[in-house]
Amino acid sequence: MNTKLKLAGSLLLIAPLLSAAAMTGPTQIATFAGGCFWSMEKTFDGVPGVLVTTSGYTGGKEPNPTYEQVSSGTTGHAESVEVTFDPSKVSYAQLLDVYFHNIDPTTVDRAFCDPGHQYRSVIFYHDDKQMRQAQAYKASLEASHIFPQIVTTIEPAGPFYAAESYHQDYHDKNPGSYAAYRLGCGRDARLAYLWGKKQ
Repeated sequence: MNTKLKLAGSLLLIAPLLSAAAMTGPTQIATFAGGCFWSMEKTFDGVPGVLVTTSGYTGGKEPNPTYEQVSSGTTGHAESVEVTFDPSKVSYAQLLDVYFHNIDPTTVDRAFCDPGHQYRSVIFYHDDKQMRQAQAYKASLEASHIFPQIVTTIEPAGPFYAAESYHQDYHDKNPGSYAAYRLGCGRDARLAYLWGKKQ
């Protein structure tokens, strides 16, 4: 049974209830934007040590934006995923590795078939340690010369607004529709081209 706990700011939306044992000890938050949040959420759901994933919007100035507003490209927000993780089981550095290997870090204001500023790739850091780790990872990727340029930005995290309920766990709720979207968008083919293996 796939149990998940949804966070919306400081409010807990339980769907269904995660066992108390799974939440013992300190947890940390990571926030990433890498195109469609359906795909970003699915990516991090499969990582051991990740306790919670929430699709949402951040990086802009519009408070409590709707999907329609963000999709217009006028709010400044990016489709993002907020990841709550257990640092004793998965490190932030490991999450960065998962993140980069599941995005296209070479295209500005576009992710696979989805164009627009709302689909840009951004690492939103929550403290100086996350910032330094993100900068170091990006620098090492640039030094490898695998890609001609890395356009992914590193920015301080601001308010995160959970997306509408129908977007949460979209890949689980609508597996056929999600699979068709992912295939039609060419995400896996592009990732294989960029990183040299099937993701």
